[in-house]
Amino acid sequence: MPKSSDPSTTFETKLQEIGARTVHIGMVDPEGEFRDKLVSAEKAVKLAKGGYPFCEVLYFWDIAERTYRDGSFVDRSATIFADSVRRYPFAENTALCLADFSGEFGRRSPRNVCISQLERAADLGFDVHSAFEFEFFVFDETAESMRAKQYRDLTHFAQGNRTYSLQTSALYGDLLQGLDATMAAMDVRLDAIHTELGPGCFEAPLVHAEGIKSADDAMLFKNFARAYFARNNKTVSFMSKLSPKLSGQSGHLHLSLRDKAGNAVFADPSAPDGLSATARHFVGGLLKYMPELLAMCSSTVNAYKRLVPGAWAPTAANWGVQNRTAAIRVINDTPEATRIEFRVPSADTNPYLALAMLLGSGLAGIREGIEPPPSSGEDFYAGTPAPQAVFPRDLHEASARLRASTFARETFGDDFVESFAESRAVEHAEYQRQVSEWEIRRYLGVV
Repeated sequence: MPKSSDPSTTFETKLQEIGARTVHIGMVDPEGEFRDKLVSAEKAVKLAKGGYPFCEVLYFWDIAERTYRDGSFVDRSATIFADSVRRYPFAENTALCLADFSGEFGRRSPRNVCISQLERAADLGFDVHSAFEFEFFVFDETAESMRAKQYRDLTHFAQGNRTYSLQTSALYGDLLQGLDATMAAMDVRLDAIHTELGPGCFEAPLVHAEGIKSADDAMLFKNFARAYFARNNKTVSFMSKLSPKLSGQSGHLHLSLRDKAGNAVFADPSAPDGLSATARHFVGGLLKYMPELLAMCSSTVNAYKRLVPGAWAPTAANWGVQNRTAAIRVINDTPEATRIEFRVPSADTNPYLALAMLLGSGLAGIREGIEPPPSSGEDFYAGTPAPQAVFPRDLHEASARLRASTFARETFGDDFVESFAESRAVEHAEYQRQVSEWEIRRYLGVV
């Protein structure tokens, strides 16, 4: 389990440095949502010292907040993390921080699972540097107007948008700069922001960070982007696939390992493609275990609408150097920046689980010395993958494979696997009960 800083000193000191009189304490649920409580700074310090009780219901309800287990929903012990303190971007003299369940109950937490993998990397002598990049759509709609329209015929923001559009940036620069300033207040740094393919579509790559900060940054970016645009009477969507007519929204994850001296361990200029044995084995582990762990980075029903042929997204475990059709793209422009880009996750991914999945399988590859097949520059979208490399077709199949995976249980623990697989099965069962507009149009009056 993660180790907390001394709450009697570090936490209070950080609040004083910010000048915080109030604190937003966030518990992050399995969907990656920041569940917020606002308390006084004095109470936050007290909770950091004595423990933070929080209701267990986060792990017994679905994304629509409908419980799928009966119970008394007691408070469970949680820890507030001093190293997570940041400025809150929407109010003066206010901080935010993260808390998470501790003890046996905390074994099911995605953030705790991710920290455990970071600790395993440290045990092997590696520091982990990673960064997420998210694509998202912005609508000229509020939550109220979307409900009134029953989520149909919504008005896109920046409807004439084109990819890398100067015109969109010129017209709406103030809005984009406001988003950047909101993130900067929390020390979430954007490497860039630019328009993408589709009306009101943008992409924001985050600056790489060490350890758990990368996943924390990604989680905060998505949650506070939603809040920022809502404050501007707009709605942002990180759904994987909004429409068959629009491109899917990715949440690619870049990762590199460094030794304790700060040297990049994925690079070997004398080797083919400039890749070290460590990098090849990391890729080998990810290729081997990716299909059975897919539910960890693709955890919604909608994610599998993007992972289909012809949707600009991978459908099988494969790799290539500078190959954007691969599930694993190796970027080797310079030795010091040599890294892998994991192109499977959608924008709706839980950052903690995507990073944990990537590390768990890659580190296993290093330990086991798994050699990958030769890299390929082929168009993987047009090829026929090996049967063992093909991804599960939907969330039901993916959650079943995760639950049956001995590797997942050994790597992430039975408590996490059982809890998470159950929640994914519940999500897919809810989907199966629905009748889509496509089904009505296709079958009504015909069959």
